[in-house]
Amino acid sequence: MSAPALTPVVVRLKLSLLRNGLRQSGGRRAAWVASAVVTLLFAALQVLGLVALRGVDGVESLVVLLVAVLALGWAVMPLFFPGGDETLDPTRLVMLPLRPRPLVRALLVASLVGIGPLFTVCLLVGSVFAVARGAAAWAVGVLAVPLALLVCVALARAVAAANVRLLTSRKGRDLAVLSGLVVAIGAQVVNFGAQRLGSGGLDQLDPVADVLGWLPGASAIGAVHAAGEGAYGIAVARLAVSAGALVVLLALWSRTLTRLMTAPDGSTLQAAGDSAVRDRPSTGFARLLPAGRTGTVMERSLRYIWRDPKTKAAWVTSLAIGLIVPVFNAWQGTGSVYFACFAAGMLGIQMYNQFGQDTSAFWMVAMTISSARDAYAELRARALALLLITLPYAALVTVLTTAMLDDWTRLPEALGLSFALLGAMLATGAWTSARFPYSVPQEGYKNVAPGQVGLAWISIFGGMMAAALLCLPVIALTLWLNLDDAGQDLRWLLLPAGTAYGALLTFGGLRLAAPRTAARLPEIVMAVSKG
Repeated sequence: MSAPALTPVVVRLKLSLLRNGLRQSGGRRAAWVASAVVTLLFAALQVLGLVALRGVDGVESLVVLLVAVLALGWAVMPLFFPGGDETLDPTRLVMLPLRPRPLVRALLVASLVGIGPLFTVCLLVGSVFAVARGAAAWAVGVLAVPLALLVCVALARAVAAANVRLLTSRKGRDLAVLSGLVVAIGAQVVNFGAQRLGSGGLDQLDPVADVLGWLPGASAIGAVHAAGEGAYGIAVARLAVSAGALVVLLALWSRTLTRLMTAPDGSTLQAAGDSAVRDRPSTGFARLLPAGRTGTVMERSLRYIWRDPKTKAAWVTSLAIGLIVPVFNAWQGTGSVYFACFAAGMLGIQMYNQFGQDTSAFWMVAMTISSARDAYAELRARALALLLITLPYAALVTVLTTAMLDDWTRLPEALGLSFALLGAMLATGAWTSARFPYSVPQEGYKNVAPGQVGLAWISIFGGMMAAALLCLPVIALTLWLNLDDAGQDLRWLLLPAGTAYGALLTFGGLRLAAPRTAARLPEIVMAVSKG
């Protein structure tokens, strides 16, 4: 009896993984259905939009750019979302007697099952409708759609297989932290590009499309337009580029699979090396921190930022958005130096729920706090650790925004407002950390434990509103100096005034939060241990 074909088995395995994953909870089913509906709706709108653009000058450049971005998305998807598809890790099949070539074929076909491939097909079909003119173009389009789809899928599989050891490690999983940064930057780039296209037309994309039209994936759609223009040689050459890239990607993927299935796993040796590194005493930057409790707490907080995935995700997102919003607005000529305060606000949020990031391990910190003085030293050290990053970063964003707007006369007041807001955020963050602590689950994507969403809303948004109110004196002083002709020359005073006011707010907030923290230690331990 001959063995059953591998491809149907792997496809059924993919469907079983999807089905069993949806059976785990109703929330997961609802999220999957909602994402599927939104994706298909967006795909339908994309197709309608591309069809409506048929005949518009420069549409061929737009579709080439869209397909190139789509291929890039397929390439980076395994790096940022390694858990999105369980079949991306071929090492799970290492104990089975499988040959690389049948396995490549089976996994390639299984990769075509899902919402992502369906969305890709819709976008490719819409692109062909937008640029195809004549029977030759439609004939090339019939080949271009599956060819571009296979290039995208093979690219994702080759990247995932080449980085599978990294993606299954802790450091690899931390790459998902950067997804927020990519989305934030991508949204701003799309917004900026849309504004430029709206004012100048699609012809501005021609120089970029001339280059991207020869890249794998996008070249297949470029071949459709070339065939419609009668440039059959260019059409064949562009199809050959995508076909050749597909062959190369499959060969690289097969070679990587062979190495993964036969090479030993050195993760144990790596773990031993990491253990030796952990056993070494603190060196370098840690030696520059203050002695005693302050330095120890600061080092622990900085290590949380670097090592804890949830804490790192929050910091990366805040750093990225705090820079993107003022800089991109300044780049588009619609910003203001005061937008730089957005960086101080985003970074100041990291002071909120300080004890929640410790989770149940906070009981060890609680054992070292026996008085309001100990609580003050703990909170002060955490605030100083944040200031090591937030203070220079807020100043950098303010200076960069001012330079892009060439409005240097307002730099002192913008810095003063940023520092005042940062001090207010640290003050309210310390108080709400003691009054409204909540747990941050270590597993899954949620940042708040069930039943504590209300606490999180009160802590963050209530604290932000309180910080804005605390900054009213500096805001009022800024308005008065800008509206009064006699005060124009005194605006530089806002820098020292705002800095001193922010420092005073931080000191006062820590002093007020310390006795409340010392008195509520049991309640804080219970609140942060629910995740």
